[in-house]
Amino acid sequence: MHLTHKAGDKMFVDYAGEKLHIISQHTGEIKEVEVFVAILGCSQLTYVEASYSQQKEELIASCSRALHFIGGVPNAIVTDNLKSAVTKSSKYEPLINEDFADFASHYSIAVLPTRAYKPKDKALVEGAVKIIYTRIYTKVRDQNYFSLEELNAAIIIALGNHNNMLLQNRHYSRRSQFEEIERATLHSLPLLPYEHKQQHHVTVMKNGHVCLAKDKHYYSVPYTYIGKKVKLLYNTLVVEVFYNYQCIAFHKRLKSPYNYTTNKEHMASTHRFVSEWTAERFLNWASAIDEVVRQYIYFIFEKKEHEEQAYKSCLGVLNMEKRYGKERLINACKKGIEYEMYGYKAIDMILKRDLDKQECETQTTLSLPTGQAGFMPEHDNIRGKEYYK
Repeated sequence: MHLTHKAGDKMFVDYAGEKLHIISQHTGEIKEVEVFVAILGCSQLTYVEASYSQQKEELIASCSRALHFIGGVPNAIVTDNLKSAVTKSSKYEPLINEDFADFASHYSIAVLPTRAYKPKDKALVEGAVKIIYTRIYTKVRDQNYFSLEELNAAIIIALGNHNNMLLQNRHYSRRSQFEEIERATLHSLPLLPYEHKQQHHVTVMKNGHVCLAKDKHYYSVPYTYIGKKVKLLYNTLVVEVFYNYQCIAFHKRLKSPYNYTTNKEHMASTHRFVSEWTAERFLNWASAIDEVVRQYIYFIFEKKEHEEQAYKSCLGVLNMEKRYGKERLINACKKGIEYEMYGYKAIDMILKRDLDKQECETQTTLSLPTGQAGFMPEHDNIRGKEYYK
């Protein structure tokens, strides 16, 4: 049956049966490499490259480079039943490999596997393979190449000649027919080329993070998934976390070992509050109550050797507002400054004994001290320097 291929409809892909080879620079060993072939149905524009294997990662990378060589995306890609593309072949509903399906989704292209043992389903690419044996293999096979990059550079030169050569009994070439008829029918390429994502299954730790073992780096997930088994999909740029086929976290990939990447929205509200503790936060909280309370909190930080030592004490003092009210806390802080007693226990004692309700025996200046720790209050039991004259 004669098939008429619509412009921009299908790209056929396959591997050549005959392999090329490269030479190891270190050992001199000759290593065979696969040859990938892709061809557009309408214009017959062809792409050829060498790759190390027919494995899934190699096939996906070759298909991606073929699309970028063409400069657009057809409606469908036709493959044979390689395990790299098809997990389970079927005459009616073949099962597409999960990673290859992800590649197709990235480019918004359909995957059409051929029927098993039916090479005529992709006769166009089968014919293209026979042609490249004479048009490309004969140009590159007699040279020595010491890397895959060298071999592919030679293939691209020969491929350019092949695509620009006039078709048999035609007045046009594959390239000219592509530019005239097919290029305009292709869909636009995505902004970034597809990059294959690797998988890793882990359990969310009690601190709400998962570890990417390859980098020994930790990434946060929503705290509600603690203890759940999740799947990590990652490439050189990003790390995605999936639970029951739903993406629950997305992070930029970092390769710094034993460090944490944490999204604050993933943390429980109590953990998020603790993670945001700073001296400035407590001082601002105190200022919202009264300037006297801010001065008292300031003195607590001044008395501690390390800032974090004051966090819980400040939290306890500021939470007194809920139990005793704003006015009593303000008065208690005034008494605390008067007595030069700074800390949670001091304010707790003042409020429990109702000392804040007593009038201050002397008016003290409540501005922040410059160079002094505080001011000495007057009291009958304090004799002062006049007593000793």
